[in-house]
Amino acid sequence: MNPIPAVDFRPLLEATATECRARLDELFARGHFILGEQVRNFETELASALEAAGCVTVGNGTDALEVALREAGIDSPKQEVIAPALTAPFTGIGIAGSGARVRFADVDPETLLLDPADVAARVTKRTAAIVPVHLYGQPCDLGAITKIARQAGATVIQDACQAHGARHKGKPLTAYSPYVAYSFYPTKNLGALGDGGAVLTSSPARAKRMREFRDGGRRGGQVSFVKGINSRLDEMQACYLRAFLPHLAEWNAWRVKLAALYGEALAGCDAVRPVQTGPESVRHLYVVRAKKRDKLRAHLSARGIGAGIHYPVPLHVMPAFADSGLRRGDLPNAEKAAREIVSFPLYPYLEESAVLRVAEEIRRFY
Repeated sequence: MNPIPAVDFRPLLEATATECRARLDELFARGHFILGEQVRNFETELASALEAAGCVTVGNGTDALEVALREAGIDSPKQEVIAPALTAPFTGIGIAGSGARVRFADVDPETLLLDPADVAARVTKRTAAIVPVHLYGQPCDLGAITKIARQAGATVIQDACQAHGARHKGKPLTAYSPYVAYSFYPTKNLGALGDGGAVLTSSPARAKRMREFRDGGRRGGQVSFVKGINSRLDEMQACYLRAFLPHLAEWNAWRVKLAALYGEALAGCDAVRPVQTGPESVRHLYVVRAKKRDKLRAHLSARGIGAGIHYPVPLHVMPAFADSGLRRGDLPNAEKAAREIVSFPLYPYLEESAVLRVAEEIRRFY
């Protein structure tokens, strides 16, 4: 049988080949490869698609978090930022890059999203920001988190690096906070063919300042007015992203359909328990908690089926974040989930027969 990789970009590229070629032809004809027409147009198009007042592209999702934090005035080790422990390390790296201290909170045991109650218990006078991560494409409880932030005088900076196109209670994400960070890593719902990121904002003034900050603090010339950073989406990646963006809603719907099929095909298989999601999830990943997780992955791999773990080690026990003040055992929900979670293949153009085959092999294993 043909293998079923964890991710396959080829069908996506084949479906958009004409649009990609047209954008690349425009780029080569103009010969402007950094902060040119493709980037400007993509920023306008993405802001429109996700109903934001402004969009500022950067080199990657990590830089998007850092730029948002620093624009919000969060850049001192005297300031603390609360984030979930179950996420990619780049969430923590982005916070650390701003100069602030990262503090971790536990996740809800069912959704694996940042637990508002645990956040509230960890807020201190030093809490300057809260970073909810919309893990696996499912928006966090933004109502509860923004309420906590208001009471603490803190800023909410959303990590939507896995949630392109997601909304919360029918509203765009920028309706809940002034900064929403995205990544365009190739595996994302809206991915480039390399690194890339963006901050979407509800404020044109903030967008203007972040646009200067990402370009070394310059304002179109050779003079730096603030100590910015050098983090710019290049024109070639903007070409691909402009070609992919019109398909985002269709591709998200494809993910949602396949995730539902997984749920039906695995119903009654008590050894796997899907992570709880809501109707507004854009299904970046299909994640379950599985018994004998590692042996299951080996079984699938031997049959040509890719399965990943997002994420195997909570951030508070990683050496890079040893100064977070937490130890193993302090965040039990995140730690238990990290031992059990596994992600099955889920991406646009994956055939339903492939999903049914994956489910069949899972049942066969147990």
